[in-house]
Parts: sequence; structure tokens; C-alpha cells
Amino acid sequence: MKKLFTSGLAAIFFLLLPLTLAYAQTRSLTPDDLFKIKNVNETIFSPDGKMIAYTLTVPRPLNEEPGSNYSNLFVYNIEEKENVGLLANQIIVSSLQWDSESERIYFLAKLGEQKSNQIYYVDADGGSPKLITNEISDILAFKISPDGKNIAFIRLEEKSKGKQQMLSKGFDAEIYEEEFQHRNLYLINLDDKTVKQLTTASSVFEFEWSPDSKNIAAAIADKNLVDDSYMFKRLYVIDTETALKYKLVDNPGKLTQFSFSPDGTKLAFVSASSVNDAVSGSLFICEVPNTKQFSQLRNYSEGFEGSVIMVKWKDENTVFFSSEEGVDITLREQKIDQKQSRLIIDPGRAVFRNFDFINNMICFAGNTKSHPNELFLFNTETGEITKLTNHNNWLENVKLAKQEMVEYSAKDGLKIQGVLIYPLNYEQGKKYPLITYIHGGPEAAVQNGWETSYGSWGQFAAAKDYFVFMPNYRASSGRGVEFTMAGFGDLAGKEFEDVIDGIDFLIQKGFVDKNKVGIGGGSYGGYFSAWAATKYTDRFAASVVFVGISNQISKRNTTDIPYEDYYVHWGFWTHENEQLVWERSPVRYAHQSKTPTLILHGKEDPRVHPSQSLELYRALKLHGKAPVRLVFYPGQGHGNSKNTSRYDFLVRTLEWFDYYLKSDYPKDRLPSKYLDFD
Repeated sequence: MKKLFTSGLAAIFFLLLPLTLAYAQTRSLTPDDLFKIKNVNETIFSPDGKMIAYTLTVPRPLNEEPGSNYSNLFVYNIEEKENVGLLANQIIVSSLQWDSESERIYFLAKLGEQKSNQIYYVDADGGSPKLITNEISDILAFKISPDGKNIAFIRLEEKSKGKQQMLSKGFDAEIYEEEFQHRNLYLINLDDKTVKQLTTASSVFEFEWSPDSKNIAAAIADKNLVDDSYMFKRLYVIDTETALKYKLVDNPGKLTQFSFSPDGTKLAFVSASSVNDAVSGSLFICEVPNTKQFSQLRNYSEGFEGSVIMVKWKDENTVFFSSEEGVDITLREQKIDQKQSRLIIDPGRAVFRNFDFINNMICFAGNTKSHPNELFLFNTETGEITKLTNHNNWLENVKLAKQEMVEYSAKDGLKIQGVLIYPLNYEQGKKYPLITYIHGGPEAAVQNGWETSYGSWGQFAAAKDYFVFMPNYRASSGRGVEFTMAGFGDLAGKEFEDVIDGIDFLIQKGFVDKNKVGIGGGSYGGYFSAWAATKYTDRFAASVVFVGISNQISKRNTTDIPYEDYYVHWGFWTHENEQLVWERSPVRYAHQSKTPTLILHGKEDPRVHPSQSLELYRALKLHGKAPVRLVFYPGQGHGNSKNTSRYDFLVRTLEWFDYYLKSDYPKDRLPSKYLDFD
């Protein structure tokens, strides 16, 4: 009898199992899932090509002390198809490097009693990490020489003795932008652990070893200031024996990444095409040493409707480069003596930025519409892409909304692309509320991949049955230099009209209720959201302004990147056309606002000073005609890194949209100032 009863239960269980699975697979994404989203980040091949070391970003849960995400170390064995976690749990590792024998993985971390980031290594088959350096301050970057004898690393110079004495006596006054510490380059000999300083009186931001380990190419600026890191880095070559350096290329404007050819005679680099180009997205190659002026170098991206991200050499005459192309990412092959590049990874297969190459294999951290970054392997001979990891298998039980690329014509006929996510329970013929997400920059772009995070609501909002529209308005990256320059000196002009044209496109298609249009974004996206809530208030029923600009005059006088703002955005100083700068300031139109506006800002933001949000709040509070709320995040800068601040932002912004775009509550009131956290 007991046996029959058990069998009956089993039968019922198996009958219910398909229904249970079906139900589980249709649950929607919720803000709590923010702490489940893991992302593969760095990826690097072992020199023997048998393994890939990678980092995995793991969200810090709310039941721990507030802080940033963790970054764990994994190794994937390609032949055995095995994935092993070497360093996990509450740890943050970065800057992965292999030794020449494929036996050790070097990395940066702050472990045990160490109070600063140091260089460690761990055996590829496991074990405890071993400390390599013991510097007095954080090591910011490092690279092992190709011959395996030395490690070059960057750290801040020590404070002057006079400054240390003043601090010891309690005099802690700070002299703004005069007391920066240079980012010096050092060598540590791996045999005897002796350290040698290579640079002084300048700051090194990025560097690469030459294949013979005799020289280092470095991006160097005169000062360790953010503006210098944006606009004034120039390419130098440093002799590691004598520490003598010479300027290789007097590149104008932005510079991001570079790579030596296998024979060391050439350097490929990614930079802006001119000092006014906002995107470091053009590919150049120069001889080493170089006798040509920058203007004489061939721009391999001339006429290319895309933005180069990263370049690596395939052989002495060929480079691979990843690039933004519209809402997609591609990989291309460029022969240095040919005009056209060859497409290697087609648009739409995966979204990625950096990659590593060995033999006929390329690895990268990539995402798609259905999952965040995982580890991918691409075979250049067969064209096959394989997803090697599945750190987000919980998403198999989550129903995701439809997502697609959209293209429409602006008023002047220019084609604009963007990404559109449908309401999760979309019904044809029904109109829905819309959240318009605006990316920052403006020299950035939204890709047609995983666009769901604390700050870009994506599938979180779609699960609440919103349309989510993410336009790549003119001035965005990914469409070539001409498209980027279309916004130069015309901030929030035709750029913003592109957004309005996209919203009208969706309204005309019958997707969107024109009376329930919201907008939100951070930085330049926050600027657009403030602009929408004031200048274009008749078009928007709710706005979320995150670390956004409200007064362009005061913003230009308080930001830590005034030269970047001048060279690549405005092209003139405020006193040269003060009227235009004021006309492009949202506070100028705050008195006419009828849009409920939520303003959020990190209290330690150096890029867009928190006073920008205070100005907008005060102007709207005094003269606007709709509810306004200002939220400051202590300890946060130009974006939130702390888990509690990210969660608060996500829940608070979605609640704001729900209240003003979907609810029946009075729209002249504020929602509760407190959030219901379980």
C-alpha cells in the first residue's frame, strides 16, 4: 500500500513537472535580479593556446556590507572543455597576464592585509596566490615583458616630503589641480625583485612592450589630470635600458589603444581623426621609429561608417580590429597595403569590444539580446562562434521581451538607428507607455545586445510592459566621423530632434500612447532628459535626470574636463558666444516645465558637479509647474558603483515612471519618498 501511494505521488509529480517548468520559464525580470546578473569581463589566451583566463564580475548582494561588485578569476580549458574558478568569493582581480610557459596567471588585487592593489600570480592549476610587488600605493596597470624577465607597471609617485610633513601636523588643505601625483612607469626584475623607475615629470596612462622587450610604447601626458588623459596623451617610445624616450606620433586629441607588430617595426593605434573628433575610433599605423607627421599617416578608417575599438596584429602585414557599426559590433581584417577591410565576424552575432588572438582563434567577452557577457571562442578558419560559458543559466527560466534594431529618417533625411524593446506582454494594435533611454557621451552608442543594467532599464522596464526606445542620435559613435561631427557646436540641437523624430516614428506606428512618454539617462543622457523636461516639456509626461547637465555656463566652469568639452563639443569658449551656451541650458526653460522630474546625482561627481542637479531642482521647484525630487548618493561619483546605490536607483526610477506614466494617482503629487525594500 505504501509503495502504491509513493508511485501515485511520483506520477502526479511528473504530470505536474511540465506545467511547473512552463510556469518557471515565463516569469519576468524584476529589480531583485540585478544581483544575479554576472558578466565575463577580461579574456586572455595562454601562450600555448590551450586555456583562456578570464574575470567574472559578480554583483555584491544586499545582505553584505555596501560596496562595489566582485571580480573573480576563472580558467577555461579549451581541449577538455572545463571551467575552473581559481579565485572567487569576496575578491576583486583585474589586469590578467600569463607567463610565457602558460603555467602562471598574473593579476592585480588587494588581498589579505595588503592596503593597496599589488601584482600577484597564481598557478593555472590552482593554489594560493603569491605576492610579487609590495609598493606603497596602488599599482594601476602592469604588463610582463615578452621575454618574461621584467614586469613594467604604473603607480602614483610619492607625495612630496613637504606635503607629508604638513599632513602629519594636521594641515590638510588641498590645492586644486596643483597637487596631483604623476603616474610613473617602473620595471621590476622578476629574478632579483629590483625596481627601476623609467619616467618622471609626466604621466603614463597606457603602454605596450615591443616584441624584443627592449622598448615600451606609452601614451604620456604632461599632467595626471582627467582632461589630460582625454585630450593630451601623445605616443612615445621608451628605451627600457636607458629610460630615454622620444615622441613617436604627435597625435591630435584622443588616443585609446595601440599594438606593436610582431617584428616591432610598426605600431597600430586607435585615435581621433582630429582634435575636434569626439570619438577615438580611427585606425592608424606608423613605422617605428616614425618619420611622418600625423597628417601624412594613412587613416584606415577614412570613409568607414563605423568606429574602431581595438586593434591587434594577425601577422606582420595584417591587423584585426573590432568596431562599432550602427547598433552592432563587428570584427574586421585589414591588410596594411589594401584599401578595404574584410569582414570576419558579421554584425548581429555578438556584442563585444576587446578580444584576444592566438593562432586561428579569437576569444572575447560577448553578449546578445538574451544574455549578458559570456566567454566566446571564434575560429577564424571556419567562422564558427562558440559560447563557452553559461554563468547566467538562471535566465533560462525568465521570459524576455522582443528586441530589435529600428531605423527611421530624421527631419533632414538623415538615417538614425536605435534599439527597441517591446512590452513583455505586447498585443498588436494596443498602445503602450514609452521610456526613452538616452545614452551618454554623446560619443557612445547603444548596441543590439544585452541592454539591461541598473542604469539602462532594458528588460526591467519591458517586464512592466513599457516600450523601451534607445536611439543612437547624431553625434553618437558607430557611424563614422561625419556622423559624430554632426553634433559639433550644436548641443541638444539636431541631436535632440533625432530623439523626437524617433518617438514620433513609434507613435505613428501605433505602438506608443503620445500622452505617456517618459525619458531618462545619465550624463549627456541626463542633459537630454533635463532638456526634455524643460524645453520640450509638452512632449514628456515623466523625466529621470541622472548626473545630468542643467546649466551649460556653470557646468563648463566646474567640470574636470573643460578642454575636452571645448575641443570636441563646443568649439568655442562661453565668453565667445554666451547667448548660445545659455540657450542650450535646461534651467533657461525651467519656468515652463510641466514634466514631473526625478533628479539623481552622486555627491562626489567631478565630471558633472552635483550643483548642476541642485540648480535644476531649485529652478523647477521655484518656477516649474510639476513635481520634482532631488536624490543625492553619498560617496558616488559620475555613476553609481555601490550595490545599494545601484539598487536604489533602479527601483526608484522605475517607480517614478510607474507613478507618472501608468498609475491613476494624481500627477501633481510626489510618490512616497521611501522605497519598499523587502
